[in-house]
Amino acid sequence: MVRKNHTLADEGSTTAVRLNTLFAQLPPITGRAWNALVYSSVYLSLIAMAEVVIVSTLLSLPPSPAAVVVGLVVFAVYTNDRLADADTDAVSNPEQAAFVNRYRDLLSVLASVAYGLAVTLSVLGGPAALAITLLPGAFWVCYATDWIPNTGARVRRLKDVFLVNTIMVAFAWAVTLTFLPLAFAGSSITIPALVVFAYFFLRVFTNTEIPNVRDIDGDRAIGVLTIPVVFGVDRTRWILSGIDCCTAGLVAIVVHTGNLPPVLGLALLAGIGYSLGITSLVGRYENERLLSKAAECEYLVVFAVLLLIVHAP
Repeated sequence: MVRKNHTLADEGSTTAVRLNTLFAQLPPITGRAWNALVYSSVYLSLIAMAEVVIVSTLLSLPPSPAAVVVGLVVFAVYTNDRLADADTDAVSNPEQAAFVNRYRDLLSVLASVAYGLAVTLSVLGGPAALAITLLPGAFWVCYATDWIPNTGARVRRLKDVFLVNTIMVAFAWAVTLTFLPLAFAGSSITIPALVVFAYFFLRVFTNTEIPNVRDIDGDRAIGVLTIPVVFGVDRTRWILSGIDCCTAGLVAIVVHTGNLPPVLGLALLAGIGYSLGITSLVGRYENERLLSKAAECEYLVVFAVLLLIVHAP
C-alpha cells in the first residue's frame, strides 16, 4: 500500500513506538490487563454501554438494565467472533490472535456465561427485549459460520458476501442499541427513535469498514469482500467520508424539523466531526490498528459532550 502522506506516516510510527515504550515500562500485570481489555473485546462492551446511555438520553428514556444487557451481548458476540477467526487473524492481527488462542477455553466459557446472563436479564423487559437480545447472536451464526445447525449442511458465510456483511452488522447493532432500551421502558417506536436507528446504522457501517482497511491483505487472502478490497483504500476513504456527511445532514434535518433538541444534535455532530477526522486518515496513517481503535471511540466523544450538556449550569 503506497502512503501518500509521509508526515502522517512518520507521526504514526512515532506514536506507536512511544506507546510500546510506555507499555514496556508498566508492570507486567498492567500489560496483561491492557491486553485482556482490548483483545477480549471488553473495551467494546464498555463503549456499547455508553451508546445505550446516549440512546436513552436522546429518547428521554428512564434508566434500565438495557446498558448492561447490551454490554454483555457485545462481549459475547465479539469474543466468539475472535475465537472463530483466530487463524485468519494471525495474518492481520497476530497479537490478538495469539491472545485468543492462549485463553481460548476461558474466553469461550466467559462468552457463553455473558450471553446467558444477558438473556436472563432481558426477560425483565418482556418478550420484545428477549427477542432483541437474541438477535445479535442469531445474526452472528449466519454471519460468521458456514454451517446450518442440526443439519451439517455447508453454506457460504455472509461475512464473505460483499456489502451484506457490513449491512448485517450495522443492522443488528442499530436494532439492539435503539430498540432494546425502548423495550425495557415499554415505549413505542417514534420518529425520533427511527432517526436514532438510522444514525447508529450509518455510524456502525462506517466503523465496521475502517478496520477492514487494516485487514485488507488478510481478507483478500481468504476471499472476504469488503469495501477496501473491492474499491481500494483511497476510494474507501471518500465513501466513508460521504457517509459521515450524510449522517451529519440527517442530524441537521432532524434538528431543523424539531424532532431533536439542538443541544443533543450538537453532541451527535461532535461525534461525526471526530469521525470525519479519523476517516480522513484512512490509508494515510501508518498505525492502522490504532486508527481502528480511535474510530470506535467516536461514541465516547458523543457521551462526553452529552455529559457536559446535561451538567451544564
